[in-house]
Amino acid sequence: MHHHLLHSLRHCATLRHPLPAKTLHAHIIKLGLNQYGPLPNTLISTYSKCGLIHHAHQLFDEMPHRNHVSWASLLAAYNQADLPARALSVFQNMWTHDHLQPDHFVFASLVNSCAALGVLRIGCQVHARFLVSDYYFDDVVKSSLVDMYAKCGLVDLARGVFDTLNSKNPISWTAMISGYARSGRKLEAVELLRDMKEKSLYTWTALVTGLIQSGHFVSAFHLFIEMRKEGVIIVDPFILSSVIVGSANLAALELGKELHCLVSKLGFESEPYISNALVDMYAKCSDIVDAKTVFCSIVRKDVVSWTSIIVGLAQHGKAKEALSLYDDMISNGVKPNEVTFVGLIYACSHVGLVDKGRDLFKSMVECYGLKPSLQHYTCLLDLYSRSGHLDEAENLLNTMPFEVDEAVWASLLSACKRFGKTQMGIRVADRLMRLGVKDPSSFILLSNAYAGASMWENVAKVRKLMADMDIKKEPGYSCVHLGKESEVFHAGETSHLLKDEMSVLLKDLDEEMRRRGYVPDVSFVLRDIGEKDKENQLFWHSERLAVAYGLIKSVPGSVIRVVKNLRVCGDCHTVLKFISSISGREIVVRDASRFHHFKDGKCSCSDFW
Repeated sequence: MHHHLLHSLRHCATLRHPLPAKTLHAHIIKLGLNQYGPLPNTLISTYSKCGLIHHAHQLFDEMPHRNHVSWASLLAAYNQADLPARALSVFQNMWTHDHLQPDHFVFASLVNSCAALGVLRIGCQVHARFLVSDYYFDDVVKSSLVDMYAKCGLVDLARGVFDTLNSKNPISWTAMISGYARSGRKLEAVELLRDMKEKSLYTWTALVTGLIQSGHFVSAFHLFIEMRKEGVIIVDPFILSSVIVGSANLAALELGKELHCLVSKLGFESEPYISNALVDMYAKCSDIVDAKTVFCSIVRKDVVSWTSIIVGLAQHGKAKEALSLYDDMISNGVKPNEVTFVGLIYACSHVGLVDKGRDLFKSMVECYGLKPSLQHYTCLLDLYSRSGHLDEAENLLNTMPFEVDEAVWASLLSACKRFGKTQMGIRVADRLMRLGVKDPSSFILLSNAYAGASMWENVAKVRKLMADMDIKKEPGYSCVHLGKESEVFHAGETSHLLKDEMSVLLKDLDEEMRRRGYVPDVSFVLRDIGEKDKENQLFWHSERLAVAYGLIKSVPGSVIRVVKNLRVCGDCHTVLKFISSISGREIVVRDASRFHHFKDGKCSCSDFW
């Protein structure tokens, strides 16, 4: 009888069937078998796997005699229910109520709870207690410790425990590889993978995903290709979502399209997180049309689906579409989250919809009970600043319930320059200097503000402070994508094979632009040099070189796609509008702030960026 009941309960747990489990529980009570033996502990485990954590805890509380298995079952139940904090909380009663010391199963559950919460201090205490226990040799607990230290970023401690394992199982290998990869220690992660005798899909996933998280996109793609060549069957599509994210971060549209084809071939398009990743990828790769196509094909759209397309449309300057989709989202009964409102207020800020942005900010609090974060306040400040409402922006700075940080003041300083508020800009710059600057971009804004007021002594002070703090401006570069090929240009490029050809093209374009009314805006050159020298510096900015190369090398009539690591300067923004009109070509530039679609002499941002 016991054997049959145990088998039936385990079957319910495997299939996640709560109703049959409850029926079996009632039958066990009727037979008087609910107090002793293995059945109560198996019931706790079954209830937890069926998602009935309250029933599991109630059964645990009713047990007259609890043993180590009972405690291990309850702690594991809380971890499975994603309630690790509750597991750590109830553990304190193990000794006080039942006078039991933890065994290896309990230790493993506690370490898993610490790993899920990232509570390193408690994790170290559990580790110390484990080392002086009778179970110090247990490899299951050690594997959990490897995972915990790796997830907390202490990969050297994880490796120390990993090396003491008598039998290294795939779980410990995978945890160690993931820890190295996520910490950016690519060589060690790959070396560990090479040492494995049998590599599973999950090991490859840990490596590729970790490298993408740490910014090693190209290496991650090469390893993904190697995995495919080794014939590893993709039964879990999580690795596909990771490489799709990587292609989005690189703005590698052709690679993203190839991954989309692979997703379709393997039959994973219906997976919500895959579809959401594809929407985000197409949007970040400047193809908002395909982003909308994928979005429309999603049968069950969740909040991530809606938010991804809303943010994508906002970044492409399509605020009206983004706001319209938000209305559709509400009509479909999907509740927006904090990220949704970041995208909506961002959309308003980049087209100057001040009243709408203000109303959205209020609605997130009053209608949805969401607490605005510093990011929401920063978006609202950006909305006021970009629209020239600098007094409201300053008032918001003085009333927001957060300590105003460097980034917020820098945003207002940038707006002061944009609207020619020189004196206000100097006040904000002085305030920013007193606050203490750490971000290189803030130093550039300060230098810009002082240079715009011809305060060259202050410019020199800022540059000296940068030198003393060993802060270097990130070099500007622009990358033009031509199908499966790409070319990177830096400002003042002198060694490119097509430099002469690009120079001739740019000079021809410059002459035509001047005939159409173009006047170089040398205020964007932050050096005390002559006017002609300033114009020459603007002439060789990286985005112009990238566009010139694209005009020479791309298929006539095709879209020229450029990715720039910094914000497009105002003069180049004007130049690209002229070039789009003269050449009859659409130019899409993804800069550090947003997307710019230049076509027929206009930009999608309407000069709000």
